[in-house]
Amino acid sequence: MLEFDSATKRFGPLTALDACTFTARPGRLTGFVGPNGAGKTTAMRAVFGLVELDSGSVLWKGAPIGPEVRARFGYMPEERGLYPRMRVRDQLVHLGRLCGGTTATVVRSVDGWLDRLGLADRAQDRLDTLSHGNQQRVQLIAALVDAPDLLVLDEPLAGLDPLAIAAMSDLLEELAAGGATVLFSSHQLDLVEDICEDVVIIHAGRVVRAGDLADLRARATQRFVRVRYLGAAPDWSGLRSVEVTEETDGEALLRVDQDVDLGALIDAVRRRADLVSFVYQPPTLSELFRSAVAA
Repeated sequence: MLEFDSATKRFGPLTALDACTFTARPGRLTGFVGPNGAGKTTAMRAVFGLVELDSGSVLWKGAPIGPEVRARFGYMPEERGLYPRMRVRDQLVHLGRLCGGTTATVVRSVDGWLDRLGLADRAQDRLDTLSHGNQQRVQLIAALVDAPDLLVLDEPLAGLDPLAIAAMSDLLEELAAGGATVLFSSHQLDLVEDICEDVVIIHAGRVVRAGDLADLRARATQRFVRVRYLGAAPDWSGLRSVEVTEETDGEALLRVDQDVDLGALIDAVRRRADLVSFVYQPPTLSELFRSAVAA
């Protein structure tokens, strides 16, 4: 288990991490989300000793992280750390050897991942001749080549097409199911909600929500009602404790209190619109994110 315990880091007057505390558990996907500049990348770099904390700690299995332990981790930075003019297979083998693997073991792993991710036919190409999506795949292989216990990925899905996102998501789920601890950041909150069991929301260096996503949604004090209707948009004024958060042609999303009288609300909606459907639901991750950051 990866643990952040009151991790604090300042860069001059800027506090990048402010007593940051959360855990990422083995066998689970943990989504790490927050606005730009919230501290996600600083936190990830701290895991690998690339950022020295001013106070607090980052622990693995309850102990400080030393070089030997860190060699068992995989890291995919947002800014690629690969050599653009080096051939794909050569540099993956080189990076695997730097992590301490034998040449034979690393070669087997690299060739297996190149084949698995559809890059076997590009193994002898220079990295800078590959598309953005294929370069992302190479960067991921660099993180996976040593079969890491912990995988930390900074925006691994950025710029990928829908098919590549689906393939990457399936792979991350498979790695977590195999027992790895997987922590990844993303601005694609709908995707994080689809594939992650746990979530950490960070804002201005502080963790504002963390834990099992289903529990966080269930404990939220507000709920949402998605209403579909026929005809023109109705007049929602006069509905107590109801706020319209989204509205498009034929559909509206209403924020309501947890103790709302659903029967009375349905009757009120029917008086205003030709009701097609009425779905009561806990907040999505996007709504949790917005309310947590606003608070």
